[in-house]
Amino acid sequence: MSRPIAIVALSESALPLAQRLAAEIPDAQIHGRAGRVSDAALRFSSTTAHLRGLFAEGTAIVGLCAAGLLIRVLAPLLHDKRREPPVLAVAEDGSAVVPLLGGHHGANELARRIAALLGVAPAITTAGDLRFGVALDEPPPGYRLANHRHVRPFTAALLAGAKVRVEGEAPWLAASALPIDDNGALTIRVSEAMGEGAPDRLLYRPTTLAVGVGCEREADPAELINLVQSWLDDCELASEAVAGLFSIDLKADERAVLCAAEWFGVPARFFTAAELEAQAPRLATPSEIVFRETGCHGVAEGAALAAVGPGGALVLPKQIGEGVTCAIARAPRPIDPIRLGRARGRLSVIGIGPGADEWLTPEARGLLAAADDLVGYRLYLDLLGPLARGKAQHGFALGEEEARVRHALTLAAQGREVALVSSGDPGIYAMASLAFELVEAGPPEWQRVALRVAPGISAMQAAAARIGAPLGHDFCAISLSDLLTPWPVIERRLAAAAQGDFVVALYNPVSRRRTQQIVAARDILLRHRAPETPVVLARNLGREKESVSVSALGELTPDGIDMLTLVLVGSSATRLLPRRDGHGSRVYTPRGYRPAAATATSSE
Repeated sequence: MSRPIAIVALSESALPLAQRLAAEIPDAQIHGRAGRVSDAALRFSSTTAHLRGLFAEGTAIVGLCAAGLLIRVLAPLLHDKRREPPVLAVAEDGSAVVPLLGGHHGANELARRIAALLGVAPAITTAGDLRFGVALDEPPPGYRLANHRHVRPFTAALLAGAKVRVEGEAPWLAASALPIDDNGALTIRVSEAMGEGAPDRLLYRPTTLAVGVGCEREADPAELINLVQSWLDDCELASEAVAGLFSIDLKADERAVLCAAEWFGVPARFFTAAELEAQAPRLATPSEIVFRETGCHGVAEGAALAAVGPGGALVLPKQIGEGVTCAIARAPRPIDPIRLGRARGRLSVIGIGPGADEWLTPEARGLLAAADDLVGYRLYLDLLGPLARGKAQHGFALGEEEARVRHALTLAAQGREVALVSSGDPGIYAMASLAFELVEAGPPEWQRVALRVAPGISAMQAAAARIGAPLGHDFCAISLSDLLTPWPVIERRLAAAAQGDFVVALYNPVSRRRTQQIVAARDILLRHRAPETPVVLARNLGREKESVSVSALGELTPDGIDMLTLVLVGSSATRLLPRRDGHGSRVYTPRGYRPAAATATSSE
């Protein structure tokens, strides 16, 4: 995936331009100043803290504000120009686009794109771009620069009038304004072959090599990495020319393959057995044994050949290590691995909290931004607002929990990036446990999906924070819904919680067909605690019409309670703290610090 882009709007007047850019630029999201910008995927209260956080995590910043503001905020963080993400200042009226930082790391290219959308000229100031129309330290996709440290002296020589000889093919260099001369004192070499760069010699690696790999189940990743690297070295091929590691889809969850791809800094992509079997006539070492086990006559060679296409050829036939194999093929042109086979699919089970923007975690935001597909209860998808734009949305009705998880797993098994959206925390009465349950019993392709859980702020946490600190000591959570748990089991748990003197968070307290369980729960709890025990009723937390009120256990009835309500019943130690502003009371459960401190003082 490409670098995420934050379009930062500080005022409502900048919003129309922000929306226009977000609609046209992939991976871009609007970040708006809270209280000033009405429509944003992410809201922030401190401009300085937010901009510095984005910069530190490597997010490209398009600030719809004065350039001076960005400079003053980010100046303390400027230490290594090679690690700076793109930072651009764009005038609110779209009249100016200025790349400030990371010019050769995407800022100049992004400035050109934005300027073209706005019909203005980008204010690009880097000398190499201006003179020669090319950024030598930022080659286009399909090429990698092997010796970044030599770009500065090389460019200085060019600006001083030196001419350059180009060895190898690179259309982007031929189309530039570089002073190309067969007798030039400077050299640009475009080749997969190993070699050393120098101040007068830049080396570019075209990503024309495909490494096909196979392995036994639970093979040692180091064995595969060493096998691939050793044969690259023996063939005198640079690892920077490797476009990706390719294998059969049966190995999509194989640690050796995934670790090797990460080691070489390339994607891991997977083909079906049928796609690999189509390469059988081209294999150097077809195997009937492999065919019986996998449905194709060769995994490593077949995957390498499938990646380079009909115009490519094997450079290295299958080589065998300890439980691992590899083969190398070369394509006539750079390979785009993202267009080949499929990735290992990922299902992220995401908790979005009760619904308020400020309660959505950065991890959840990042996973939502990365997702191709969003799956969930329709209300939860609607709560995402701008975060759902541009995503395929798969909405389900309430009660279709298993159907939505199955659908999410099926999408992920196709190599897609899927977000399964839950309110609150996905591991608390939500989708995470069901996802693991279905994976365990499901088809093999589900078990190869990368499954990740991103926590969210639970309803009981949100309710506790709104009212004070009722969860300050031991507590438990019990669902009163008997759809999945028999009522006698729920009764036993309520009795145990009451006897143990826990603060109790009651989920799913009342539904249209189920109103008496809350009364039964009240009566069980009253056997072990006083009628005046504080009870917090929290409804629609973080959403419109939010309400949080406090009553007493003895007065608890189903009136005004529904499935959007969380009920927090205090323990015998839970206390009320009246507010001096007259707006009710705070509720908290002391943990015992003060008596402990008093005891410690008296013992001294």
